[in-house]
Amino acid sequence: MPASNMLKIDTHAHYLPRDWPDLASKYGDARFPVIHHGDDGRHRIYKDGKFFREIWPKTWDPQIRIDDYAGFGVQVQVLSTVPVMFSEWAKPHHALELHRALNDHMARTCRDYPRHYAGIGTVPLQSPQLAIRELERCMDELGLQGVQIGSHINGPNDAHWNLDAPELFEFFQAASDLGAAILVHPWDMMGTDTMPKYWLPWLVGMPAEQSRAACCLIFGGVLERLPRLRVCLAHGGGSFPYTIGRIEHGFNMRPDLVATDNFRNPREYLKRLYFDSWVADDTALRYLLETCGSERVMLGTDYPFPLGEQVPGEGIERLGLDDAQRARLYHGTALEWLGLPASRFA
Repeated sequence: MPASNMLKIDTHAHYLPRDWPDLASKYGDARFPVIHHGDDGRHRIYKDGKFFREIWPKTWDPQIRIDDYAGFGVQVQVLSTVPVMFSEWAKPHHALELHRALNDHMARTCRDYPRHYAGIGTVPLQSPQLAIRELERCMDELGLQGVQIGSHINGPNDAHWNLDAPELFEFFQAASDLGAAILVHPWDMMGTDTMPKYWLPWLVGMPAEQSRAACCLIFGGVLERLPRLRVCLAHGGGSFPYTIGRIEHGFNMRPDLVATDNFRNPREYLKRLYFDSWVADDTALRYLLETCGSERVMLGTDYPFPLGEQVPGEGIERLGLDDAQRARLYHGTALEWLGLPASRFA
């Protein structure tokens, strides 16, 4: 089947409203992200009183996005917020205001354009109980398909949880019970303070964050205890799939340090996790498919940012896969992860 005629779903597409609550002013805390629309026509996010990143109308305008994707033969985007919005350091009820506004906006877009959008919401995970309630609202009231979380949680009052933290298990259990898709996205990257130059937090820290998340979910027994939990690791799983040999070797050689909470070989979980396809290298993508299987990998681009795949699906097309494999990567795996039928986008 020609690529242009095949259903394509981009599972990693960031989305924001044009405007969101100015919690920095409301609560007197510049750590909340704020948006400035300049007289020069540029739109800039500020955080901590400093410029963070520029965004463009395609970040929030659903029709611009649809038209943009149509040029690439991609019909559907799975929306998720930008991780700077997580605000895990904030008081939980303050952060919840922002999460609710983002989720409500996303849900409206999905309702208005049901053939083109599905939604992965956001929750204040620094309070697992509030996160569960907002997850339930996302699933039961807003009709979203799941939520995005960070690779670890830096909460208020210097609280820090990796994804194996006992405090978070009830949240993952609720996600499993609700059939929610979980998208793990790197954020608050390790080493940021010690490698400020050359964009290294994004180039080095981000892949490491995904391996941290995967190892904690595996070694902490979260995936073992919740076999129905559907977790996707964005950015091709970061460095995790590519260092599985070293991780497995450590598990085998030092079980006294590694296998303290889960005795199952970590390599087995490559067939349990999902991964998006954006790895920026043909050889790396082929390795990901060979190691994890095409049934665990799905199109993802990191749209609309410059570090993402600029032509959605270009890396998949260059591999010369057969139609069955391409169909799996373009929509089959995504539909399974989201828990949706293809008719949802017909």
